Amino acid sequence: MDKGRRNFLKLAAAGAAAATFGIKPTLDVLAGGHDEIGAGSKNRWAMVIDLGKWNDNSTRVFEACHRIHNVPDLGNRKEEVKWIWTAEFEKAFPDQHHEFTYEGLKGRQVPVLCNHCDSPPCVRACPTQATFKRELDGIVMMDFHRCIGCRFCVAACPYGSRSFNFRDPRPFIKKVNKEFPTRTKGVVEKCNFCAERLAVGKQPACVEACTNNELIFGDLKDPNSEVRRILREKHTIRRKPSLGTKPCVFYVL
Repeated sequence: MDKGRRNFLKLAAAGAAAATFGIKPTLDVLAGGHDEIGAGSKNRWAMVIDLGKWNDNSTRVFEACHRIHNVPDLGNRKEEVKWIWTAEFEKAFPDQHHEFTYEGLKGRQVPVLCNHCDSPPCVRACPTQATFKRELDGIVMMDFHRCIGCRFCVAACPYGSRSFNFRDPRPFIKKVNKEFPTRTKGVVEKCNFCAERLAVGKQPACVEACTNNELIFGDLKDPNSEVRRILREKHTIRRKPSLGTKPCVFYVL
């Protein structure tokens, strides 16, 4: 049986399942497979973080992100809401750390955020589809209005990339950015790769705030993009790759 006929039968079977059981065929089935950078989408956005250029002054990127997205400052670590923050290298990369790890990385604070995984467990865990992966570009998004606060996505995320609003966050926002929605008590939130900025041709706020190219953003599907050039030329690592989530945030050591 030739490949074209096999693909046709696969598509027909998916359509039959949808008609019979009311199931929406997945992107993987309709695309005839799945590759490392997201089959069937127009773009596959990714970020590269160069730890060699990262320093303590780079925290301005956090401020830019949190200011634009109305992230509250509760002053309480147990209830803190964060979209991008730092963690010790050993905690961020437990499977990359060993007793002979390059000493410059031991105890080093490295930036972490939602990894916008190619196979995100948070999406599978969400019972209301408040967390979903965009077919257009692979970004893992949040629909705040659909979130019921069950926190299944929080438990499913192996990177601790989601925050829960234990209280109304709005009184703790210094200056509200009216161009981005505020959240309510009982809602989960996280980094969205600045999807609202990408829609108007802008870079993510954290990337725009960089002065030393610490963060680089681009399209994995474009072989001429800066992120693809870096991945070709430099050694990069990802967080917890053994889990099979296929993060789209890469780190240059």
